[in-house]
Amino acid sequence: MAEDASIARPPAVVLAGGRSTRMGTPKATVTLGGRTMLAHVIDRLRPQVASIAVNLNTGPGILLPSDTAVLADTIPGFVGPLAGVLTAMRHAAKAAPDASHVLTVPIDTPFFPGTLAAKLQDAVTSDGEIAVAWSYDEMHPLFALWPIGLADDLDAWIRIDEKGRVRAFIARHPSVAVDFAPVATQAGPLDPFFNINTPQQLEEAEAWLAHIKDPAQ
Repeated sequence: MAEDASIARPPAVVLAGGRSTRMGTPKATVTLGGRTMLAHVIDRLRPQVASIAVNLNTGPGILLPSDTAVLADTIPGFVGPLAGVLTAMRHAAKAAPDASHVLTVPIDTPFFPGTLAAKLQDAVTSDGEIAVAWSYDEMHPLFALWPIGLADDLDAWIRIDEKGRVRAFIARHPSVAVDFAPVATQAGPLDPFFNINTPQQLEEAEAWLAHIKDPAQ
């Protein structure tokens, strides 16, 4: 990214607007290591960004920090994760008018890197480029720095692409892949983008949490 833009931290939105059907309960309220998944994600994200909002489509009952905005999808009906990305873009355009990009992170991936925002920002070379996280040769498309100016194009894409394909939308635009190394743990390397969709994966995450040398890394 251009030198003057790389100084400011980006706004961020936590994507927690899905149905959580495989988990059976909203992922934001799922407990990991005695704390909610949302608390893990916000605490890891806060030092990296200028502001945090949470994309939620569920009812009341989820506790949020007082400075955290709650955003329902701008396109209702649970049309997929791109609706959350669009919501993030629309929110950032109003809340952070000087920002060129908005960072998104999903609610179900609590071990993501503490260097996520900085590395994605460093990789961006223009206001129209998407920076996407990778690990182990796999793209993690919801861990991305999105150009806020793509909002109208994304809105149109969601309405014509019935499958709501995140990777397909990224492929339509200039993008850069940013690789992240495994997390060192006492049980071996851990993919920093290990995600939790099921109760079984939650049990695996509990085991990993017990072995992480530095939970804040």
